[in-house]
Amino acid sequence: MRTHDYATALCLGVLMALGAGPAAAQQAAPPDSSAQAQVERQQVQPGNNAPVWRDVRSGQSGYTTVQGVETGVLIQSSGETYREARVPIAFWGGILVALALGALALFYLVRGALDVKESGGGRQIRRFTTADRYAHWLMAITWVVLAVTGLVMALGKDVLLPVIGYTLFSWVATLSKNLHNFAGPILIVAVPWMFVQYVRDNGIGAPDFRWFANIVGYFRGHEYPSARFNAGEKLVFWLVLVILTTILGVTGLILNFPNFGQTRGTMQAMNLIHMIAAFIAMALAAVHIYLGTIGVTGAYRAMRDGYVSEAWAEHHHERWYEEVKAGKAREKFAEPGEGTAPTSGAARTQTS
Repeated sequence: MRTHDYATALCLGVLMALGAGPAAAQQAAPPDSSAQAQVERQQVQPGNNAPVWRDVRSGQSGYTTVQGVETGVLIQSSGETYREARVPIAFWGGILVALALGALALFYLVRGALDVKESGGGRQIRRFTTADRYAHWLMAITWVVLAVTGLVMALGKDVLLPVIGYTLFSWVATLSKNLHNFAGPILIVAVPWMFVQYVRDNGIGAPDFRWFANIVGYFRGHEYPSARFNAGEKLVFWLVLVILTTILGVTGLILNFPNFGQTRGTMQAMNLIHMIAAFIAMALAAVHIYLGTIGVTGAYRAMRDGYVSEAWAEHHHERWYEEVKAGKAREKFAEPGEGTAPTSGAARTQTS
């Protein structure tokens, strides 16, 4: 739409609002066919500016002194499509995360932690090096911050606002947005570092499919023998870390830095992809976090201190344990006194 058409429509609207007659409107219009048609339409259909707004919503670029991507486009009609798509994604994504958390809570109440019988005098195995643990904790802390703040931004208006009110929610939402924006770029370092540290032990083979086929035994205390990482942990590595977190990192950077020529359509598409990947990743990561903390006794200590007991290794990762015993694994038995478990907590005598 041409610039003087916008001006004509504006003048006509002002004249009509001031009660000016058709003659005044006629005098205000330049000798242009579209403007003449607009004047005639105002005479027979006062207030009908449909053609003007149809042109405005066409997405064609008009003239503006502001320089930038799409600055000449007043209204982007696809924005309505984006808003209509975002609402169900946020709703069902929230349901997915809630179901995952609820199922884990119910399982813990019914089954409790997966324990291992230990005599208390077994040897210790160094399962994770310092670099392994630092890479994991950098990823874990960053990921949890992003997940929590992302949930606040995606669902806060519907879930938190009615409970805590506008004033507190405004503080929480602003803090969440800033934390999310500044923590996100850390993934540029965290993802590659985590990948390098763990990829060599996350190869997929036939035993991993047999592990999944016998997954019921995992929750009953009779695990199918696995290597250093079982098939469930490998699934988290490849799906959550390598695929979904990479998608989140790339789309997040596009959203975080909108000053590299992205159009509004690009930003909207990236936002939807970001949300879908985030909700799926959060549901899967919830299971991983549960099993790595309260779900499996001794798992948290392994990542905190780097050591596991001989009984723990044999029970949860029998193939890896046999490799350690045979001296074929990179991980070794700890020296006497090294990695000694505390007298209370994960290493105390337990019953299954």
